This record gives sequence, structure tokens and C-alpha cells, in this order.
Amino acid sequence: MSARTFFGKREEASLAGIIIILTSINNKLDIISLIFKVYLIWCFKDFKLLLYQPQEGYCYNSDSIYLYDFISSFNLKGRLLDVGSGCGVLGLLVARDNKVQAEGVDKQWAFCQYTQKNAEVNDIEYVMHQSDFLEFQDSRGFDVIISNPPFYHEGSSKSENEMRHTARYNVHLPMSKFFNKVSKLLGNRGYFVFCYDPQQFQEICVELSKARLTIETVQFIHPKVDRKASLVMIQARKGSKSLMKTREPFVTFDKDEFSSNTQEIYKKARTHSIKCTL
Repeated sequence: MSARTFFGKREEASLAGIIIILTSINNKLDIISLIFKVYLIWCFKDFKLLLYQPQEGYCYNSDSIYLYDFISSFNLKGRLLDVGSGCGVLGLLVARDNKVQAEGVDKQWAFCQYTQKNAEVNDIEYVMHQSDFLEFQDSRGFDVIISNPPFYHEGSSKSENEMRHTARYNVHLPMSKFFNKVSKLLGNRGYFVFCYDPQQFQEICVELSKARLTIETVQFIHPKVDRKASLVMIQARKGSKSLMKTREPFVTFDKDEFSSNTQEIYKKARTHSIKCTL
């Protein structure tokens, strides 16, 4: 990592503690390094999650923030897997606020590095796997699987950036294969919480049923009251016989400003991103 992206674990440090540490260090470079760490901690003290992201390529958006809030509403516990972790934003937010043992899987080496660094920076225990999810193997099973997967279909305009293309288009993770793999990795009564393109909702219902995953909760997100849904968030469960509950639509904007609900979610997430190169 370049010097501009250097950052250690976020630790609370009092002035007295800093003085004691400085007087015990003989190496001037170590002192400079420590001062730089404290400076960064001070700069970002009002944020709960600091995230490094690629300088170029795919960066997370509001979908992950809304999904994090949706996931947190279920008070999930146990072993959790974030599929297509990207820089780790979704899994790290959920792990920070819930009693889960978080793991992530992503087939892109760069994203695995960003996730590992972000987990270290924020002092969150997180196990990262570099693998194509459809080839990922695990014998223990998961209690929860979450994902903001690539869901744009073949008819959508495609990105020429390889990292962005892999993260956005479902040719890299076809729906049917995706859901069936989730079902195989989930323990009985395990939870699957994810977001997807609402225009494909009918197909989602069919494919989840084929994979023995029952939708228990669904919520559509609309940019404005008079606009069609731009995202659907779904909580499904393996082996469930529950009827589906539909939550009140979530509207992200009130005229030209964030709605009060959106503001509350961002306040709860409190993330800060820094674009950098590895």
C-alpha cells in the first residue's frame, strides 16, 4: 500500500498515554508513524467505519447502506457469510452492530485485500476467502448469508472496467445458480438476506422456491413517492413455511433532499470512504 493509505488499528489514545509512548521510543520514524496514526484517528473520530476503496473501478453505493439497515432489523446471530464482499462495507457494518462471526467471499483479489485492510483498520474480526462463490466450499454451514450481488442482466449497458463489470452484472453470478449455492451452504432454518433488481422480482420468487428458500420479508425502495421501485430487499429462510410479509415502501428522497428515514440510516452507518491504490 502507498504511504497515503497507511493506517493501523483505530485505538483510543489520551494525551498522557501518547507522551508515555513517545518517551519510550528511540526510533524517530516510529514516532512519526505514531503521530500520523493519532492524527488520522482524530480526523475520523466522528465516523464509526473507515473504508478504503479502489481509486478506479467499482465502489459501493447506497444500496449497501440500505441493505445493512434492513439486515440489522432481524437481530441475526451466528456464522455469517457476505457473498461478493467488495471492499467489505456490508459485512463489516453488520459485524460491527450484530453478534455474528463474519466471513466474506469474493473472487477478485483486489477486493479481498481491501476487505482485509478495512477489517484491520476498524478492529473487526473478519475471515476473507478469495474464491468464485459458485466454487466455494465449506463443510460447517452458515447461519446467515447476506449479499448485494451483481444483478444487472445482459440487456443492460455494460461497463468496460473489468472490476466494475464483475461486481455489477449477473452473468458472473446467475440467479438460479446463486440461490442454489446459498441453499447448500445454509444450515436448516438459516437466513438469506439480499437485495436485487425489482424488475426481476417474479423470477426471484420462482428461483428461491426452487432452491427451497422461502421469502419471509420483502421491502421495495423507491427514489421518490411517485417513482417506480429501484431496489428490492428480501429476507428468505431455508425450511420456512411462513407467509410473506411486505413492509411499507422505503422512499429515499423527500423532494430534492434525503428523507428523514434515509438520514437516520446514514447517521446509523456513519461510514467514511477513502479512495486509494494497493
